[in-house]
Amino acid sequence: MTEVEGIILSTQDYGETSKILNVITKQYGIIGVIAKGCKSLKSNLRSVTDKLTYGKFYIYYKKDKLSTLSSFDIIDNFKNIKKDISKISYATYLLELTGQVIKHSMKFEVYDLLINGLIKINEGYDSLVIMNILELKYLDYLGVMPILDRCCKCGSTLIKTLSNDGYICNKCYTNERIVSEKTIKLLRMYYYVDISKITKLEVSKQAKNEINIFLDEYYERYTGLYLKSKKFIKNLGKITC
Repeated sequence: MTEVEGIILSTQDYGETSKILNVITKQYGIIGVIAKGCKSLKSNLRSVTDKLTYGKFYIYYKKDKLSTLSSFDIIDNFKNIKKDISKISYATYLLELTGQVIKHSMKFEVYDLLINGLIKINEGYDSLVIMNILELKYLDYLGVMPILDRCCKCGSTLIKTLSNDGYICNKCYTNERIVSEKTIKLLRMYYYVDISKITKLEVSKQAKNEINIFLDEYYERYTGLYLKSKKFIKNLGKITC
């Protein structure tokens, strides 16, 4: 028996009474786990085998094969997320994005970022800001981190605005969209902040929108990741693009 900490990324029915769980774990990355009989009304696993369930999985682990779930202890049921359609949409996107990032770089830090981000969303912190913080940090693990401490073209530290590649100075500026000085500072702060230690978030609507637009365009240009869950967030009208 192996104890694994993780969160359910997605599920699929298996037969009439069972499910296959795709679980993002700290130890093994993404693994498949079969929860036998969990759809039965009498099953102890019935209430803990849905997406966004976070806790300790006690499994019969099989490398590169389906493991079998024996029991489960909840760490956090993310109750506040699950009762809010907006929060659910952000959480779903972060689960799917994390799944893609782990395929590129299976580092335990990626798992920690996801869990800490979901905890903050569940606690009521701004979902858009938390999402953008994770998106920016994940670029490191995808190998396409923008340059955030100097001009991406000449290396000058006299920053004017953001380009498609990162910060840009007056000398190298052509016709890029101008963002506020506060946005430039905040983007760097997003990268360095420890999500688990956030106790206060005060970001203006303008700065949030400017950072989100930059990250959207950057992801499209450099990552090749097109997730339907991000499109759903936009369709909800929660992000101004």
